[in-house]
Amino acid sequence: MRYQIRHSTEYTYQDMVSTGHNRLCLVPLTTTEQRCISSDVHITPTPDELTYRTDFFGNTLLFISIYKEHDHLEIVSESLVEIESRANPDKAISSSIRWFDTQQLLTHQNETYADILQYTLPSHYVPCSQPILDFARDCFPAGASLWEGCQSLMKKIYSSVEFKPGFTTVNTPVEEVVKSRKGVCQDFAHLMIACLRNLQLPARYVSGYIETIPPPGKAKLVGSDASHAWVAVYFPEIGWVEFDPTNNVLPTSRHITVAVGRDYFDVAPIKGIIFSSGKQNIVVKVDVNKV
Repeated sequence: MRYQIRHSTEYTYQDMVSTGHNRLCLVPLTTTEQRCISSDVHITPTPDELTYRTDFFGNTLLFISIYKEHDHLEIVSESLVEIESRANPDKAISSSIRWFDTQQLLTHQNETYADILQYTLPSHYVPCSQPILDFARDCFPAGASLWEGCQSLMKKIYSSVEFKPGFTTVNTPVEEVVKSRKGVCQDFAHLMIACLRNLQLPARYVSGYIETIPPPGKAKLVGSDASHAWVAVYFPEIGWVEFDPTNNVLPTSRHITVAVGRDYFDVAPIKGIIFSSGKQNIVVKVDVNKV
């Protein structure tokens, strides 16, 4: 499956910006199941400095600096991606490893799993928390396999948390999501990751896109797609297995991966600092089209 992705972000500033520094995470990953054929990022006004780097997690980052005065910033990322179906879920379904055995294996073979252990620890948006642990416990009874526990947790989050855009922000604590039972895909992903890590199971955040399918007989609207977030759980001897708690599905070829990290903080599409005053307005549009 091939997709053409266009991700447009426009900032309009009330007052002139004298200097701006931004870090962009918009280039899709190339993995065993996904190939980024091409990717271009167009920026207006033209940056005075522009540098590509690969971060600790293997994501492609673009650092830009603009020193000329401007009251508008437009960032357009255009990528062509080819995706195959995920292979690891089929292996995970037949895996009999229990979740508790996974926990013990990682602890007692920490040299073998040194790179994986970081995903069992708290991070910027994923805390150690008793309410989160209490939320997760009934999904992981003593004899359950890791697969059964993850499936049960994904279903519980999907069925008990309402998808409600605008109710939370990027800084809403996971404990608040547990309490209010409302949020968006970012909150669903952070909650599932937090539940797993509080059980000392390795889980990481996956950012990307998901193709939107319009209702029968309706045309697909331009800009109607969106950034998406889901979860990857590490299965010993298998690798990373993905779960989408927002939709209660296993990611397929419709899920396009841009970056992976401990949580949203590591993979935010755009973040930075500007020297200005006054308010700013932001408009984001995403189009994901099969080619």
